[in-house]
Amino acid sequence: MTAPSWMDSESVAGSWDDGAVIEASVHDPELFAELFRRHAPHIHRYALRRLGADTAEDVVADTFLTAFQQRDRYQRDRADARPWLYGIATNLISRHRRFEVRQYRALARTGIDPLTEPFTDGVDDRLSADSESRQLATALARLPAAHRDVLLLVGWENLSYEQAADALGVPVGTVRSRLSRARGTLRRALGDQAPQSRPVSREFQS
Repeated sequence: MTAPSWMDSESVAGSWDDGAVIEASVHDPELFAELFRRHAPHIHRYALRRLGADTAEDVVADTFLTAFQQRDRYQRDRADARPWLYGIATNLISRHRRFEVRQYRALARTGIDPLTEPFTDGVDDRLSADSESRQLATALARLPAAHRDVLLLVGWENLSYEQAADALGVPVGTVRSRLSRARGTLRRALGDQAPQSRPVSREFQS
């Protein structure tokens, strides 16, 4: 979509798709704040669930700083910038892999997840303090990082296979393959206890 004139007021930006906002922001940088308003809460939730509050704040800030710096390279026919932003965030999260795995291992040992305490609703309370959560945490910790990225983008963030492929810069077939292997690992870890109603467990299904 071709963006309206960058001279239009910021108040109009709310009606533009992401591609139009990014295109306009090349000439009027203040308009980029609209992209932050739309997507920062989702990127924050994703980073928080994986790394905890302190590191998540840094990931969100760095994600949007990187996106701002690279906005002139964005393919403006892409109306939804989420895959692009999740891709940047996932790359930044990759610098903290050891910390993320330590969180899963701590949950597996104690049944207490330090990362889920800020969440109170049914959508984000995926790893409750029970034996099932310990098994799931153990399985997530053992997944190869690339498989975990795919599982969490599709399972937690509800990206399509195509969007996850776009975010990670890999073919759709690679997403399907990694997701299938991640599903298999979690099936073996959870067996009959695999929960059928939660977003992550949704990916257990064929």
